[in-house]
Amino acid sequence: MTITEDLKTKLAMLPAKPGVYLMRDRHGKVIYVGKAKSLRNRVRNYFQSATLKRSDPKIRGLINSISDLETIVVHNEAEAILTEGRLIKEYKPYYNTLFKDDKRFILLRIHLKDPYPAFRVARIRKPDGATYLGPYASSTAARVAKEFVETHYGLRRCRPLVPGEEQHRHCLADIVSFCSAPCIGRIDQEAYRARASEAVAFLRGERREVLKELEHKMTEAAADMKFEKAAQFRDTLFHLRRVIKQRASGTHDIERLEAEAVDGLRQLKQELKLPHLPRVIETFDISNTGGTEAVASMVCSVEGRPQRNRYKRFKIKYTTGPDDPAMMAEAAHRHYSRLLKEKKPLPDLVVFDGGITQLRAGRRSLDALGLTELPAVGLAKRYEEVVWDIQNEQPPLRLPLNSPGLKILRAIRDEAHRFALTYHRSLRDRRIRESLLDDIPGIGEKRKILLLRYFGSVQSLRKASESTIARVPGIGPRFAETLYRHLHS
Repeated sequence: MTITEDLKTKLAMLPAKPGVYLMRDRHGKVIYVGKAKSLRNRVRNYFQSATLKRSDPKIRGLINSISDLETIVVHNEAEAILTEGRLIKEYKPYYNTLFKDDKRFILLRIHLKDPYPAFRVARIRKPDGATYLGPYASSTAARVAKEFVETHYGLRRCRPLVPGEEQHRHCLADIVSFCSAPCIGRIDQEAYRARASEAVAFLRGERREVLKELEHKMTEAAADMKFEKAAQFRDTLFHLRRVIKQRASGTHDIERLEAEAVDGLRQLKQELKLPHLPRVIETFDISNTGGTEAVASMVCSVEGRPQRNRYKRFKIKYTTGPDDPAMMAEAAHRHYSRLLKEKKPLPDLVVFDGGITQLRAGRRSLDALGLTELPAVGLAKRYEEVVWDIQNEQPPLRLPLNSPGLKILRAIRDEAHRFALTYHRSLRDRRIRESLLDDIPGIGEKRKILLLRYFGSVQSLRKASESTIARVPGIGPRFAETLYRHLHS
């Protein structure tokens, strides 16, 4: 990191006031915009040697790119936040975009059939024929890996599909001597594609010798007392190993789980004499406390994996009292009548949590809708028996506890139970909280509705001050005092 005299002067004159700072590269382009409570403390911190040593590669990349800076002093921190946001929208600085988090894990994408393939960061895997690596749990490790393979294998970073001399005139990669420069014909298409394929093989963990080479460079740098350089090699190695280890272990786990799921579906097809593989399974469960706050859940699995976007939950409307089989029948009837009405596809197998009583109730609902050919089974908890083909009075199936078919059924049954129980508890807890109001003298149904509409919940009401409660139309200060005292007694 080299600091010019002009930059040193600016750092020395920084005020200890709130404001916004703009970092520029040697071309004068704004590469980062930040805010600070104290410009002096925040900006100077970037240029300390300890910061450079401790920071991750993205921060080091920013620091090493800074050639100039300017600051804007504002009145307070709130104004600094607003000014920072406006300037980021205006300049769209590279490092602000780089540091911005995304909810999805990142992928590395490269299309090996492009004329000159280049790596790009992606968030969504698309069916576009490209090779996607990841997703990576650490975005920092993924970006370090991308930067490393681009440098090591001489891959381009420019955006055009086929780069030319125009790109070369504005390119810094050739100046720092890592790009193989296909834009000016230094490498032909075949040789460049071979480099890209090697880079992909490295990220898949198939070129371990490259890591050994990097480790050797780190050792040499440390032996030559070049500790800062050795630390950079060490950090790069750490992130590369993280990426490659995740790829290797993740691929192995996915392949193993997929194989188990296929075996399980095949076993269910064979044992239950199904017409085809039960790729889509829908499972029902009931949760209630003595018939109160009764709910049902329907969870779905596709190819043996849960599909949460297809889960449904039902508040039982028509069944009274603690009658789980009738509740199961109601949920099934409501769900499949809607599927039929909307002409949506049916599952390959329906599972009811429970034994023969639950299955009979669910079966009656299916038959009443004309779904006599839709396979359905019950999974009894006591012995994990699969109750099936009750029309022909077939005995329950007892699959081995470690069999892949039973694993699929148990997993989706447990998920249905969890989903139903969570919904039931949320309704029960809400009812308990709202019942606190019933014991307050003079509350009445009208005032109760007013309070819940105004505050949204009893929990929010309890957090409100007495004066805030008094402002609710129809409450007044005297009742607000009674209400506040009762809720905090």
